[in-house]
Amino acid sequence: MLKPGDVVTVEFPGVNSLKRRPAVVISTELYHRTRPDIILGLLTSQIINPVLPSDHVIQDWQAAGLNMPSVFRTFLATMPATAFTRIGCLSDQDRDAVQHSLRAALAVG
Repeated sequence: MLKPGDVVTVEFPGVNSLKRRPAVVISTELYHRTRPDIILGLLTSQIINPVLPSDHVIQDWQAAGLNMPSVFRTFLATMPATAFTRIGCLSDQDRDAVQHSLRAALAVG
């Protein structure tokens, strides 16, 4: 079962076609037990400066299974739980920072 902080690849719709992209699972294990989908936050290698308050540059990107330095963006998507391939997991430091980014962007806890 997927856990928050797992890094997956999914087919995201683009302008002209689908593109396989990395993403971070942000939905909870409780959510996964009761729903047929997962909630994801986008990862991108397009790192802008300055990084926005709701972004996080992944520090341990290689350990997370990513091919290049990447940033978490609070660009959220819901996908069927069958539409992903798990490639790794964020470090505790990166997972905590992603949660901080989500709190900065969303009106929750």
